[in-house]
Amino acid sequence: MIPYSIKAGQVVFKVHVVPGSSRSEIAGSHNESLRVRLAARPIEGAANKELILVLAKTFKVAKSNVRIVSGHRGRAKQVSIEGEPHSVVEVLSKSVESDHGRE
Repeated sequence: MIPYSIKAGQVVFKVHVVPGSSRSEIAGSHNESLRVRLAARPIEGAANKELILVLAKTFKVAKSNVRIVSGHRGRAKQVSIEGEPHSVVEVLSKSVESDHGRE
């Protein structure tokens, strides 16, 4: 399980981004972070925008409910997702479990 915290209805956790991949997808875990492959390159914020889209789709929330808290210019980021905390944590757990064994 990826460590997370819940603050004011927002679930906060770490994300490890792999930009320039062949496709955008959740790819399990990496060093206690959710690993996300992105087709976009980190040019002019394109990878950050795509990360928000991928996370919003995965967690079934609006793009405006996903925020990059820190790490805007690096691969290691901290994100917050506003929504029903129980649902967000459940999806987070399943995202890691579905990839278990591929590492």
